[in-house]
Amino acid sequence: MIIYLQHQALEVPAGISVAAALAYAGNAASRQACSGQLRAPFCGMGICQECRMTIDGQRQLACQTLCREGMQVEYS
Repeated sequence: MIIYLQHQALEVPAGISVAAALAYAGNAASRQACSGQLRAPFCGMGICQECRMTIDGQRQLACQTLCREGMQVEYS
């Protein structure tokens, strides 16, 4: 399955979350902090909010969003 991370095609296994797809691709960062430091998912269940990303134009939690063919994922 192909998703697009920052407009770059990324092939990922079907049935995984966006957060898992980031880790699978070798860069688990999901956003950039105000300090410029890259942040990655921490809790994996939506409580910490560290995985907030723009997914198909809406801010969503990457750990709770399953990948869909052609989805657009961007750092928030």
